Formats: sequence, C-alpha cells, structure tokens
Amino acid sequence: MTTVKDALAQKSGALIHVRSSDMVVEALRQMRDNRVRSVLVIDDDILVGIVTQGDCAIKVLLPGLDAKQTPVSQVMTGDPVTVRQDDQLDGCMTMMAARNIRHLPVLDGGKVVGVISIGDVVKDIIRNLEHNVGDLMGYIMTDGPGG
Repeated sequence: MTTVKDALAQKSGALIHVRSSDMVVEALRQMRDNRVRSVLVIDDDILVGIVTQGDCAIKVLLPGLDAKQTPVSQVMTGDPVTVRQDDQLDGCMTMMAARNIRHLPVLDGGKVVGVISIGDVVKDIIRNLEHNVGDLMGYIMTDGPGG
C-alpha cells in the first residue's frame, strides 16, 4: 500500500501558501504562478485554512467583491481536513470522495509538510496499474503455462 509520504516523495516544488491577512488577489497569483488550484493559508507556521479557485470565484467574483480588497480569511475554508505522512493513499481517496474535497494538507507533528491532491492519488493508481500489467505480461510471456 502506498502511503502519503510515498506520494509526497514523487512531487517536487515548495509549499505554496499565503497568510490569512493577504488579499485574495495574492492567493490567485500564487495559484496562477505555480499552476495549482489551491493554496494553504499559514499564519506563524500554523495551518489555519485552505483557499481554492472555487472559493475565490464563488465567494469573491459572484458577489462582486474586489479581490484586491478582500482578505483571504474571508473566503478560506478554516480548519481544513488533514492527513499524516503514514496514512494510506486509498484512505485519502475515500476521504476526498466522501467529503467532496480535492486537496489534503499533510501534517507532521503539527507542521505542514505538503499537500496531497486528487491528482496525486490518481497518478498513484495509474502507477500501480502499470506495475500490475507489467507483472501479468511477464507471467503470460515467460512464467505461465506453455511459456
């Protein structure tokens, strides 16, 4: 079984985050510049929330608010669901599906060490399927009856 730690090892890049006092436009810049759909909200090394593109669209754009004048704290999801590095990815997938969320911050001793996205889970499933297909092909071609 693949753990969250294994999935994080497949990823590259720094932790992308903003402060709750930053304006929404800064969160959007971070998303655009890093080609991600959410950013963590961290104040003084403590995870306080997560903000997504959807949050910005629904809570800022639709009501006609100004992203340059709206603080992240007004639109973020506070106290987000988190996982640990030793959690299994299949459990993360189940949690994401049940709660209709796409990003899970990863904590180690209360400190944020990464984020697992639904895309990371799908990539892991594909890697495992490719490995299984390779094993089956090897069995059929060399080890199987008549091989």
